[in-house]
Amino acid sequence: MNERDQPRAPAWMQREERGSLFWLRFMQQLSLLIGRRLSRPIVWFIALYFLLAARAPRRAMRAYLPRVLGRPANWLDLYRQVLSFSTIIHDRTFLVAGRFGAFDIRSQGVEAMHAEQARLGGMILAGAHLGSFEAIRCLSHRFPAMRVCMAMYPDNSQQLNAALLKLNPDAFADMIPLGRLDSMLIAHQRLQDGATVGLLADRASGDDTMQRVDFLGSPADFPTGPFRMAALLRQPVQFMAGLYLGGGRYDIVFEPLADFSEVGPARRDTAVRDAITRYAAVLERLCRAHPYNWFNFFDFWESARENPSSSPRS
Repeated sequence: MNERDQPRAPAWMQREERGSLFWLRFMQQLSLLIGRRLSRPIVWFIALYFLLAARAPRRAMRAYLPRVLGRPANWLDLYRQVLSFSTIIHDRTFLVAGRFGAFDIRSQGVEAMHAEQARLGGMILAGAHLGSFEAIRCLSHRFPAMRVCMAMYPDNSQQLNAALLKLNPDAFADMIPLGRLDSMLIAHQRLQDGATVGLLADRASGDDTMQRVDFLGSPADFPTGPFRMAALLRQPVQFMAGLYLGGGRYDIVFEPLADFSEVGPARRDTAVRDAITRYAAVLERLCRAHPYNWFNFFDFWESARENPSSSPRS
């Protein structure tokens, strides 16, 4: 296969990571030294710089925000979304360092999810680039038996991950690296060990099969890979989100999406399609309720516009 025939990487994977490892570590150490409240003003200026310097994300926000706000997005709207993103990145420092006292973290549906996970011995949590998944992982301190292993791409946000790893070497001990031949085997082993596997299901990683769903008023393509993996492993799936509500407040939300434990091969494709449709509906509802929490700073609807005649794929 020559270079022209190779599948193009998704837009989000083509973006270069901003910032430098030195300044990330400096900001981490300064924040931990002076505390969250005193270091917050620095985050305000970082968010302003990002908003002014990043043209492509600005265009993406102007395409997304009117869909959830019901009106054109102004500069204050753009800044609020960037500030929410910057705040969540800043808060990761304190959460990874175990400084939970700075936050008011509440939860919805966690008791039912935890009881189901304990009964079945494993579960998959399907999230999105919505809010903070680091806030979700801190639930393990409230439920010591609950072990959350995040499946993620190690090549994404390398500098940020390296800075967090320096801060807490155990931060990524249970990470499942995606994009490798043994990724599903590792996930299966974690589930067999009684862990909960979390992954973000709103972005394709490359040459993934997609399903077209109406999302925020227009067709959008969602990857089927996360749900096909859940179906093959015959695991229940719940939606997860750690929503940032301002100040130090986070609301952690869990909602059942699908149960593949009794789904055989004959019904697998239909069950996957239904699960993705429900996933997109839950994500849309939460985006409308918390518009500044979704952090896909690229044109999410581009692939559907480029192939408008394509039928939904699964």
